[in-house]
Amino acid sequence: MSAYLFDWINLLGRWVHMITGIAWIGASFYFVWLDNHLEAPKENADSDKGVSGEIWSVHGGGFYHAQKYQVAPPKLPETLHWFKWEAYTTWISGMFLMALMYWYGAEIYLIDTGVADISRPLAIAIGIAVIALGWFGYNWLCESKIGSSERNFALIVLVVLTALAFFLCQIFSGRGAYMHYGAVLGTIMVGNVFFVIIPGQKDLVKAKAEGRSPNPVHGIRGKQRSVHNTYFTLPVLFVMISNHYALTYGHQYNWLILIAITLIGALIRIYFVARHKGKASLLPIYIAAVLLVAVIAIAAPRAKTSAAANAGDNAEVTMAAATAIIQERCSSCHASAPTHAGFQAAPNGIVFDTEQDIIRHAGAINQQSVLTNVMPIGNLTGMTDAERDLIGRWFQQLGTTQ
Repeated sequence: MSAYLFDWINLLGRWVHMITGIAWIGASFYFVWLDNHLEAPKENADSDKGVSGEIWSVHGGGFYHAQKYQVAPPKLPETLHWFKWEAYTTWISGMFLMALMYWYGAEIYLIDTGVADISRPLAIAIGIAVIALGWFGYNWLCESKIGSSERNFALIVLVVLTALAFFLCQIFSGRGAYMHYGAVLGTIMVGNVFFVIIPGQKDLVKAKAEGRSPNPVHGIRGKQRSVHNTYFTLPVLFVMISNHYALTYGHQYNWLILIAITLIGALIRIYFVARHKGKASLLPIYIAAVLLVAVIAIAAPRAKTSAAANAGDNAEVTMAAATAIIQERCSSCHASAPTHAGFQAAPNGIVFDTEQDIIRHAGAINQQSVLTNVMPIGNLTGMTDAERDLIGRWFQQLGTTQ
């Protein structure tokens, strides 16, 4: 596949994923908001018809009157709108991108020999297994006695997700680990829709059409899974954008940062869900803020002491020496005409063709190749620790001369 065609497929896949993701999350957030703002019906006739709650709203120059039935209306309408394809298309497009970027391009984006020297087939097999087992394990927890206790379930899920994040970060590149963690959560979310929520809704419609009482367990299970989905949403959105920020996935404690962000996202949703119902405690927001400050402090870049500095070697690193390393190890991708087969153009438009280019991006070079070690990506060009030390010393000396 040519790099040009690959870029177009990647771009269009991301566009579809973003559009359908917005539609799914928007609908999910709206119905959570709607459920928590319903008021008792004002008209006795509505109560007699089985209406349990209603709400009036205004949007786009029009008034809307939404009503929710305790079970179902006396007569089903001819047209009934279902919300499912947003979820399905988001997952399908997301897995397409996973296969395209992290499995087809495993040597570039998934495998980091500095983390674990594993083969491409093994890396892909682990990725698929983790995603599948994530859903089956989660579903088993929900259907077990653990699922009947909201607090116990949340604690168990936190422990399991922590173990998952740690495991993935010991097997894959930081970027690949984060994406697979997000894929596990996203698969759980769409699994809830496909296997639990939609079948329950179909049974409700069928029961009404057949004139029998629907099984109440479907409503209970559907509500539980919808609540879980809303708490997973913000962590999944974070993972979707995290590949642009090596300060998280490239950190020594990347797994801990990932779990902290997961907690922060869940706490924010806990607050807003409670706020929809009325006055809400700000405690979840305070805890989320403390965690966020802690993450920022932990992830803050710290200068590394090189082996040469420990040996007392403070010799000046010349521009020519730094340029030679950067052009040898980085310019196969970061050039006006990349020679790496996987890139049609330089990533993010950053090129190192001249010394002026290198000086202009010196901060990013130090951040990516010295402080986080995420570049060269997958260390495909084999940059050594000694070379990283030299670049770090060059950057520090550059700072003192500017």
